[in-house]
Amino acid sequence: MSVSKRFSLPFILTSQSQKEVTHNEALIQLDLLLHLHVESDALLEPPLSPGDGMAWIIAPGAFGLWEGREAMIAQWLDGQWRYVEPKKGMRAWITDRNVQALYDGMGWQIGELRGDAVFIGGQKVLGMRGGAIPDPAGGQTIDTESRATVAAILTIMRQHGLIAA
Repeated sequence: MSVSKRFSLPFILTSQSQKEVTHNEALIQLDLLLHLHVESDALLEPPLSPGDGMAWIIAPGAFGLWEGREAMIAQWLDGQWRYVEPKKGMRAWITDRNVQALYDGMGWQIGELRGDAVFIGGQKVLGMRGGAIPDPAGGQTIDTESRATVAAILTIMRQHGLIAA
């Protein structure tokens, strides 16, 4: 059977009989993968009574029917399990954790947000980490409260990764 390169969607052949079977198979896979959402990424074995059309990311160390299928997407449909191999760059919404996951080609990265900057209302509010800023020290006039406040701000900025330590 001829299939597409990325998701192995079946092609309809010119002289093929029952073309609707092939077409429906491709639609089933598209229905799963388009705006993918899964119930969980933490199950080691299939749930006892999955709902028709529900899907999961198979957790590492899975056993039973899911053994050897770690990181794959498992969908319960029409009384059987269907499996899809994730592709690099694929994203999924994980319902039970309320986070997004990204497949990086090696595994699912859960709940991480990656980028060069964060913009809110068109205004850049976060960018690349700045260099280290030393704590206040020295000077002719000592203002203990001001120094304590500046030091606390710098500590919080370091904890959040906004500036280097």
